[in-house]
Amino acid sequence: MSSNTCARILWTNTFTSSLVMDALRTIGVDSFLLDDSCATADGKTRPLIQWCAYDALDHELTMQSPTSVLSSSFVIRKALIRKHYLHQTFVNYLAKHPKSLLFQSVPKTWNLDIAFSDELDELWGDELWDLAEKLDANSSKLEQNKLDSDIHMNASNVDWFILKPGMADRGMGIRLFRTRDDLQQIFEEFDDHSDEEDEMDQEDNGHFTSVATSQLRHFVIQEYLKNPVLIDPLEASVTGENEGAGNRGQERAENGGRKFHLRVYCVASGALKLFISPNILALFAAVPYRNPSIDESDDIQTTLAPHLTNTCLQDSSDSENSVRLLSELVGCRILSSDDPNARLTAEDIDNIVGQVSDVLAETFQAALESPIHFQPLPNAFEIFGADLLITHNLESRGSSQFTVNILELNAEPAIEMTGARLKWILEDLFKSTAKVCVQPFVDRLCSESSGGHVDKDSGDKTGSWPAGETRFKLRKCLDVEVRSAASW
Repeated sequence: MSSNTCARILWTNTFTSSLVMDALRTIGVDSFLLDDSCATADGKTRPLIQWCAYDALDHELTMQSPTSVLSSSFVIRKALIRKHYLHQTFVNYLAKHPKSLLFQSVPKTWNLDIAFSDELDELWGDELWDLAEKLDANSSKLEQNKLDSDIHMNASNVDWFILKPGMADRGMGIRLFRTRDDLQQIFEEFDDHSDEEDEMDQEDNGHFTSVATSQLRHFVIQEYLKNPVLIDPLEASVTGENEGAGNRGQERAENGGRKFHLRVYCVASGALKLFISPNILALFAAVPYRNPSIDESDDIQTTLAPHLTNTCLQDSSDSENSVRLLSELVGCRILSSDDPNARLTAEDIDNIVGQVSDVLAETFQAALESPIHFQPLPNAFEIFGADLLITHNLESRGSSQFTVNILELNAEPAIEMTGARLKWILEDLFKSTAKVCVQPFVDRLCSESSGGHVDKDSGDKTGSWPAGETRFKLRKCLDVEVRSAASW
């Protein structure tokens, strides 16, 4: 490659920096800038690869130099990474595409903009009127349950809902509720958290995930997805031999099945190609699953533990046993099935991966139809962490029983939570990203510097690569042309 090309690398943790540098070295890039200096020569921008955290990128440089600067993030992508924007993206897209597969893969969602708990009263008669009807129906059922039997807080005949801050991550601010009073109490708790003098007291009481409503304002409410697929992660083979899985399965009555979600690393490149890493993670809750409940004797951590699959909230000892590869679950019992002998098969995994690919492709298609809040650039790429949940209809049979539901997408995902055992999938991910997204840029610069002819697809590793096929340890999901470098 041209010695005049360098890479600017700025991350808050050395782990990510080392992954980036190792990946770039595999494609011949070994000149690095590790500070915030600008890569210029004689007042002109040098050929530059910016592989940095979003806040460390020179976005103006990205926009001004589309042929000589490649950056590791799109400038505008709120339609994907902010929960309330993502919901509106889906609403707009599904209104125009009523037969989209996203209809069955996106949970029913409500947006709310709220600064203080007393603002809920007005929202019930406006944006949340249909949610209010559902919650009132729950209140009636709970009252009837008390009259009819001993069924109390974990009544199975009520619908549950989950509250999520639109701009928080790592499980912060997530709460479960089933009545208007529940939600009112949640926001009153968040009001209290706004007082800095109370923060230590709240942490001591287990409210470590509280947020300040007035600082966040944007929230989403989603229907809590019933019938999650439940697996005991201790049944999974971590050696690839699956030895002992059957014996460990005998202990499942005591351990119980755990809820889990899929973490899928996807790579968006240019304008626009989308890839996913086939090394999909299954992230498990720290404790066995139980139906949602609210027990006044439990703190927030105990109440949410069976339902939150975010390993950032778990002790390090728990998180090691809570991270598996999806492929390692082959042979594990499906503990949420009526059939005690039901196990995940390789065909099931293939079906799930196919659904993941299709759902994410459609999600990015939806974002492309919200151009104000998602603007892919020919000279940019980005790694996202997509979170999806597998549910099933217990009455159906075969691999079609599984449905993949998209929950959210995260920019700059917490890759360090993958753990030491599976560090290799991150190494593969970054090296594959360098090969597919960065090397075409480097090859083109080399050809230009040597005076060679550069055609439109010079060095492009993806041009004849059909969607659904896996190369360079990435599976292509989407390939559309929104804009090209030549149009700039």
